[in-house]
Amino acid sequence: MLITGFPAQAFGTNCYVVAAGPGEQCVVVDPGIGVLDQLDQVLAEHRLHPAAVLLTHGHLDHTFSVAPVCGARGITAYVHPGDREMLADPAKGLSTDLAAMFGGRLPYSEPDDVAELADGATLVLAGLEITVDHAPGHTGGSVLFRLPGAGSPWDAEQVCLSGDVLFAGSIGRTDLPGGSLPTMMTSLRDKVLPLADDTVVLPGHGPATTVGRERASNPYLQEAAGSSAAAPARRTGL
Repeated sequence: MLITGFPAQAFGTNCYVVAAGPGEQCVVVDPGIGVLDQLDQVLAEHRLHPAAVLLTHGHLDHTFSVAPVCGARGITAYVHPGDREMLADPAKGLSTDLAAMFGGRLPYSEPDDVAELADGATLVLAGLEITVDHAPGHTGGSVLFRLPGAGSPWDAEQVCLSGDVLFAGSIGRTDLPGGSLPTMMTSLRDKVLPLADDTVVLPGHGPATTVGRERASNPYLQEAAGSSAAAPARRTGL
């Protein structure tokens, strides 16, 4: 299996490319701001052909390049219905200050072909089987993408692309429209804590980690498990 990623030009949002191997079809996860050139380089290096774009949630720093990536190849973008409206109007996921900062200066367009993700669904794309877990809290439509990790760079039993649900040492912010800290804690308890400790976590921002490492040290997971006082929400990305 081939899994590679790189940070976008803005907000350090991780864009991932996942394939069964070099020379195969692939899925692109969370193509953010200014990723097109580097994404093309990754695809050319590994001779990959995108079959779909998967979005962990609808925030602009994860979706900005979805239309050009999909449009150039005639492929579908997948997003949870809870965040579907943000693909048409990204400002619906932004605070007043962030909306004013962007102020329409970034040319954004909605992808032509959008499919909705369902909790518990298994997507069969590019020779991969990817399980979708709805994990709201950062946004109403945040999801985790899980797939078998055998043969991946970590050769783990499972890999989880966590978006802005879980980071190394923290979680995504919950103060933007559609966010909720109590809902996030429920998602951590019901969707993250049941995962095996050796599950490799590839977050939307920052370095990779494992569920076991976060279970032992992440104050939010400890709070979700009922073993620690809650910590203040971290502001990473949008």
